[in-house]
Amino acid sequence: MIVIIIRFTTIFACSYGGYRVADLLNRRYVDGHVLSVAVLATGTVLGFLVGYVLGGVLGRKAADLLGRLESLVFRVSGATVFFGALGLIGGFIIALLPSIALFRFGVPGYIISLFLFFISGYICMRVGIVKRSELSAMFNLGPGLGGYTTGGQTGRLLDTSVIIDGRIVDITKAGFLDGTMIVPRFILHELQTIADSPDTLKRNRGRRGLDTLNALQKIDNVRVEITDQDFPELTDVDSKLIALSKLTGMVLMTNDYNLNRIAEIQGVKILNINELANAVKPVILPGETFTVKIIREGKEPGQGVGYLDDGTMVVIQEGKDRVGEEVKVVATSILQTPAGKMIFTDIADDSAED
Repeated sequence: MIVIIIRFTTIFACSYGGYRVADLLNRRYVDGHVLSVAVLATGTVLGFLVGYVLGGVLGRKAADLLGRLESLVFRVSGATVFFGALGLIGGFIIALLPSIALFRFGVPGYIISLFLFFISGYICMRVGIVKRSELSAMFNLGPGLGGYTTGGQTGRLLDTSVIIDGRIVDITKAGFLDGTMIVPRFILHELQTIADSPDTLKRNRGRRGLDTLNALQKIDNVRVEITDQDFPELTDVDSKLIALSKLTGMVLMTNDYNLNRIAEIQGVKILNINELANAVKPVILPGETFTVKIIREGKEPGQGVGYLDDGTMVVIQEGKDRVGEEVKVVATSILQTPAGKMIFTDIADDSAED
């Protein structure tokens, strides 16, 4: 559309210019009505052709420039614009104070004042942009400034570990999570780096993460948004996630133990899928009986090892000789470890092969 507008404007301007040049030539050099009309027509047509070609070139250049400007504006967050504008205004106010005295010196004072406005405005604008997270937290502006909300609730910020884990898709499909899922672009870059790794295991993990995002985008009750909000002053991805969560008030979803602890120390709310999985595991008390398949030998002599559907490890005493069988066992004790629960059992007297 901008190309058409500029082309028509240029055609009109050049056609009129060609007409005016032809009219000037008629007045000075042409004598005769028919010849004058021909000169005017020729000048107008030439102006039209020049305007058509020149308008197309200028229109495409303008469209490309506007496209780049729009892309730049899209990449800049609202928080960056807000705090940058506040810093710029503050810088102008600071420069105004000495400029009032400098205005009395005439032109030299005006030049120095202009230089002060430029330097002070630029420095304060950069300070506002770089320190936006601290300023937002200081004045409690986070949730309402640059935040992502759906139905009055803040969105959830996804960490790389949660995306690669993949269980978030099943949890969302079950209806326990909905709303807006926010994925920073620096997380996408990290996933892409992992997916392009020469190491096969890392490459598969990265590709699984990309598949997880694709699956989330297809769920009806979830909207996945990519944010370009970044913190160039921070080099660590974990630090950027914490800063973004503090800035926007979003809940941070992560399975990373270290990030979990650091974020909690800084007052960031965390959702940990591993903790959720442990919370919903069925409770088995000592003395209860259940069936489990022994899949391998244990570390201790005579032990067999099996797993429940939720991944809980079951250690079966005297189960070594029954590897590959499903047996009925009775729980004798339960050990809680950082990795999860371990259930120690004995084979029940009435166990039998199916």
